[in-house]
Amino acid sequence: MTTFRPSRGLVFLFSAQALATGATTASTTLASLVMSGLGHEALSGLPSTLVTLSAALSAGLFGALMLRRGRRFGLVGAYLLGVLGGLTGFVGAWQHLLPVFLLGAALVGAAQGGYQLSRYAVAETVPERVRGAVLGALMLASVVGSAGTTALSEVLMKLAVRLETSSEVMGWLLAGGFLLLGALLTSLWRPGRAETEQTLQAASAAPLAALPLSDPAVLWPALAVATAQGLMVTLMSLTPLRAHHMGMDHLQVAGLVTVHIAGMFGFGWLTGPLLDRLGTRFGYVAGAALLLSAALSALLSGAWLASSMFLLGLGWNLCFVAGSKALTSFSGVQGRVDALGYLAAGVGTLGGGAVIAHWGFAPLSLICAALSLLPLLSALKTRPAGLRVGAAAD
Repeated sequence: MTTFRPSRGLVFLFSAQALATGATTASTTLASLVMSGLGHEALSGLPSTLVTLSAALSAGLFGALMLRRGRRFGLVGAYLLGVLGGLTGFVGAWQHLLPVFLLGAALVGAAQGGYQLSRYAVAETVPERVRGAVLGALMLASVVGSAGTTALSEVLMKLAVRLETSSEVMGWLLAGGFLLLGALLTSLWRPGRAETEQTLQAASAAPLAALPLSDPAVLWPALAVATAQGLMVTLMSLTPLRAHHMGMDHLQVAGLVTVHIAGMFGFGWLTGPLLDRLGTRFGYVAGAALLLSAALSALLSGAWLASSMFLLGLGWNLCFVAGSKALTSFSGVQGRVDALGYLAAGVGTLGGGAVIAHWGFAPLSLICAALSLLPLLSALKTRPAGLRVGAAAD
């Protein structure tokens, strides 16, 4: 297996990403429960839809901003925008001001469109042979943020009682604090000499960076990334509501989310090096199989629901990291590819909420199961590296 030891500068980015994951866990992941508490359960998927659509609109803009002003400038700005969104969402939910809460969700989503591009800031500063490993390390760091949120669950519950609100509402205030720390850590990031040289080498590949989305080198990795993101966000956002209807309390639902986050990020130490060794095709095929298993097992209850959330996270990890690795050299399209992923997630959560409201959870699971096969096309169309300029790298 390929080993990787991050520099001190990259540790700042890893830590900021961990805090960003904690912020997401504490706020938008359970936004459907906030909507239910506000008396709008039929619109339970709306906050997640706003988050993802806002991210879709902002990802390309932040990508262009980072090309002009640098990664650090764009990332810090994105984190600070997230702070504003977290505080706005908290005030709106606490005071039962639905438009204000939804505005907060939209601002947090716009921030995500920027700070999620940090994975490319990390990957482009290391050699290609270890990019899977470094992306895996970034995923693994995110477990810390999710675990920190879970560890603070009891504190949030106590504060919620004092403010006569719920833990889910307090999570938005916690998210704002986490993102503020993320902005601070990112502002401290200074690429080392070796990292700067690697970035300059990547920048010299201008023709590849400027490839259009329709080029096979971009199209098929983009399909895997967008599919994985759309399915993961849809089921992650709507399964907690189903669990709540099944009688699970806040701590049990938080446990499901923690298991899901563990699947997403906890095996980065394994999946990243595996992709370096076996290639992106392995990631697409294995990820599709796990996403299919997750969608089908979501139909069950009890321990199977936890298994579904775990498989969902791990399947997303494999497809997402494989596609991101393949796209690292194409800086001109990274923001637009992320926008496609967020758009897929927004359509999934909004449509999924409507499907559940009219026909129940089972049809949604079956639709997701069918869509989970799309990354197999990415595997089929992926060609070995070096076949031609513009061919999808393996």
